[in-house]
Amino acid sequence: MVSILHLSDIHMGSGFCHGRLNPETGLNTRLEDFVASLSRCIDRAIAEPADLVLFGGDAFPDATPPPLVQQAFAGQFRRLADAGIPTVLLVGNHDQHAQGQGGASLSIYRTLGVPGVIVGDRLETHVIATARGNVQVMTLPWLTPSTLLTRPEMEGLSMAAVNQRLIDRLRVALEGEVRQLDPDLPTVLLAHVMTDTANFGAERFLAVGKGFTVPLALLTRPCFDYIALGHVHRHQILCHQPLTVYPGSIERVDFSEVDEEKGYMWATVERGHTEATFCPLPVRPFQSLSLDVTAEADPQGRLLRAIAQAPIQDAVVRLTYRVYPGQLDQIETTALFDALAAAHTYTIQPQLVSPVSRPRLPELGQGNTLSPITALQAYLANREDLADLAEDMMAAAQVLLADVSAGEGDVFSTETMETLPEPEPSQQLRLL
Repeated sequence: MVSILHLSDIHMGSGFCHGRLNPETGLNTRLEDFVASLSRCIDRAIAEPADLVLFGGDAFPDATPPPLVQQAFAGQFRRLADAGIPTVLLVGNHDQHAQGQGGASLSIYRTLGVPGVIVGDRLETHVIATARGNVQVMTLPWLTPSTLLTRPEMEGLSMAAVNQRLIDRLRVALEGEVRQLDPDLPTVLLAHVMTDTANFGAERFLAVGKGFTVPLALLTRPCFDYIALGHVHRHQILCHQPLTVYPGSIERVDFSEVDEEKGYMWATVERGHTEATFCPLPVRPFQSLSLDVTAEADPQGRLLRAIAQAPIQDAVVRLTYRVYPGQLDQIETTALFDALAAAHTYTIQPQLVSPVSRPRLPELGQGNTLSPITALQAYLANREDLADLAEDMMAAAQVLLADVSAGEGDVFSTETMETLPEPEPSQQLRLL
């Protein structure tokens, strides 16, 4: 029985905007977070120890990471090489250069001949000797339709048709690899793909090259004892026979992953039987606060109460609130800064709401006819921001209507009223 640590989607070097400079190290704190999470995975692999480590792709945000980020990644995986634990590094979409041309960022490990490290940048089967016997690992890196688009026979075909051609070729290539497998050895498929049954997250927006969706049925063959997937950031088990798993990313990349648990898989694999456990990692929390204070008499008080009630300690926080332009003077940003001081980092995003964007009042709908005074009363009854002026406005309207003797008893069209622009409060005061 072979013990395998399966992790994926490290994305080391991403999310710097959610961190700050650590004055003691000179590094962005989010880079330190990612290194810490990866280090915990490597610690577990060495402590148990694991017989094999499988990385499911997307080491960096793109194929040209800064040297400092490359060094941080390499330093952790070098620990596995020093411990004599074989490792497979699969190439994901972020590890490839644009359109799949120019190689991949992980290919340097094969060029350098790092002991025990295999780079999976093509569909290929590797027989790996571990401390508990041999295991077969078939690698399936990220594939893009660009490999077919330049062919003459593809001219005029839709992207859906091109994707179907690619899937047909993948089916044939997989069948060729499967026929060469040793039926007596434990067998793992390590693939960086987007399957048709997965629940997607941030990865759909982060993709540097658009790929295609692979039918899960194409992968779940009885010859595989464990299917180790990468690409989707949300941990999920897609199939139990054979066991098919996305471990998810090891750190939160953005606020779309606020509620996702992060971690890796620990699997024990033998021919015909596999058990696996998801192992959570203590990653930095993200906290998103979204409020609408347009109806609040004290918008700042509402914001401060929401911040005080939220678990923001050492978290990456985003505060978003809807507010009318006339309420901005009631909100003191320095008070919000002080309230958010316990957060690791924070952003404040006010969203200005135009008063004219409010839904129409039913009583002022098309086809209704009201006297001017009744229409004004209905309007003011739904304008809390004009409550202090309502009585004076009604009195002024009565005076204005009394001066227009020819207009007595006239019926006022609400369709006409709704086309009038709403004056700002300062303009309303001048009218009075």
